[in-house]
Amino acid sequence: MDNASLARTLSEVADMLEIEGANPFRIRAYRNAVRTIETQTTPLCKWVADDKPLTDLQGIGKEMASHIAEMCETGQLTQREDLAERIPAGLIDVMRLPGVGPKKAAKLFEELGIGTVDELEEAAQAEKVRELAGFGAKSEAKILQGIEDFRHHTARVRLDHADRHIQPLLEYLRDGGEAKTVEVAGSYRRRRETVGDVDLLAIVENPEAGTTLMQRFLDYPQVAEVQMAGDTRGSVRFGSGLQVDLRILPPESYGAALVYFTGSKEHNVRLRQRGVEAGLRISEYGVFKSDGEEADGDEADDPTAGERVGGADEAEVYAAVGLPWILPELREDRGEITAAAKDELPELITLDDLRGDLQMHSTWSDGKTSIEEMLVACAERGYEYFALTDHSKALAMTGGLDAERVRQQWEEIDEVQARHPEIRLLKSLEVDILADGSLDLEDELLEKMDVVLVSVHSRMSLPADQQTERILTALAHPEVDILAHPTGRRLGHRKAMDFDVDAVLEACAEHGVAVELNANPERLDLKDSHLMRARELGIPVVISTDAHNPRSLGLMRYGIEQARRAWLRPADVLNTLPLDEFLTAIGHPEAG
Repeated sequence: MDNASLARTLSEVADMLEIEGANPFRIRAYRNAVRTIETQTTPLCKWVADDKPLTDLQGIGKEMASHIAEMCETGQLTQREDLAERIPAGLIDVMRLPGVGPKKAAKLFEELGIGTVDELEEAAQAEKVRELAGFGAKSEAKILQGIEDFRHHTARVRLDHADRHIQPLLEYLRDGGEAKTVEVAGSYRRRRETVGDVDLLAIVENPEAGTTLMQRFLDYPQVAEVQMAGDTRGSVRFGSGLQVDLRILPPESYGAALVYFTGSKEHNVRLRQRGVEAGLRISEYGVFKSDGEEADGDEADDPTAGERVGGADEAEVYAAVGLPWILPELREDRGEITAAAKDELPELITLDDLRGDLQMHSTWSDGKTSIEEMLVACAERGYEYFALTDHSKALAMTGGLDAERVRQQWEEIDEVQARHPEIRLLKSLEVDILADGSLDLEDELLEKMDVVLVSVHSRMSLPADQQTERILTALAHPEVDILAHPTGRRLGHRKAMDFDVDAVLEACAEHGVAVELNANPERLDLKDSHLMRARELGIPVVISTDAHNPRSLGLMRYGIEQARRAWLRPADVLNTLPLDEFLTAIGHPEAG
């Protein structure tokens, strides 16, 4: 079992224990173990095989170590199987629906025998759910809406979850030595926030190597079902539900196939139209001279008919129609082909351009490590500055800070800063926008902060007009610098708030407020189309990780990928600026 499978199994155990109402500390132990496993780059089953003590890892005690060893040796976990006899696995999905949770999921199971989302949908449509104590007509309607969202999101996989499966698979296939190259195409290569099926493309030296590579693919340990197996194409489904296809291609067609399967469909249509105008036919097999727009005769029967003019690599395909190679992130038919033809493609931002991270949390609120530990981790990443943005008091469940605790935190910040002159620690707070649009901290303290972030964490289901007015009121406050995770979405868990996004972006432009691109792959908020609109309006963007521990600082790459999809350049992102220029840009040159 790979690390992703180990983590998934332990996460399921934690979910089932939560439904059963088990001891919270025991549940937390499983959650902590999952977080640890997900951050490991070395396969833990290799640790087991090498008799390396798993208890050396933070969050892995003797019980968790024995669970991991059992899974590595047998491919399953007895405790999970025992729990599954009492609790249907489908009840985990029910538990995660909005308005349900573990206690209500248990109630639905005990009183109505509901063990799957389908069964819950049927009961809710028959108005049986509202009859249970603790539910009602409104919660029943909310559940039905949540089921609709669930169906939409479960058709695709979050990008970071796909990474956990695909990167080990690529390493496994490349290590076999049969393939000259193996690459990923599709929305995964374009780095969309969620991906569907994953296409892998490979070149081999000879048919024998192709046969060996295909069998290696089919024998991958995480394969739960072989859906199709041929000489040059195989399709499998992982235990997680992710479908992966492998295509083995001739070298002369590899680049054309990579363009074709990377997509997007709309981008490819534009590219083929340009080919038709140049008397060319572009397909997954290559670029060929064509006698007309519509293939007929030999061309219709043989997609490789005609003189080949390119296709071995992607650059040949684009060059055949007079274009430079276009980055995969831009291939969404948003004007990239026109820009390429005019030599106006942007120089996109990279991870190396960033000089700081502008949202993270410490143990003062809901973070997992101290201020000093976060500082050291930021310094090790080469940052020039970072902002500590613990929550304000309205978010009581996180230990949010009131005025007195803010002043106490500043004293610690001054002490930590004195010990670490190598990086600037900016005094900040993630200040809640209250229901009426006022801010959850006194103006006296806001004025003294280096950076002021504001965000919505409550009353997220307000009607659109009220939610819009609430955010607009907050943006008009003179001390606000950044609107954090503006839509409040959590991919696969919570829809974006309903409000007039364009009106809010226009207000940001009017008041000189930057918008955050939250790099956590569960959020990626703002999404790419909203970021493009922000760029059109001249609104500066900040890219932040919202890290709650040092490991999560590494999520910044997902934010960069999202920014690149939105055509953002270094000049569009505030935290590419040196410290003094950054503080001047947000209007706090003398802060701190």
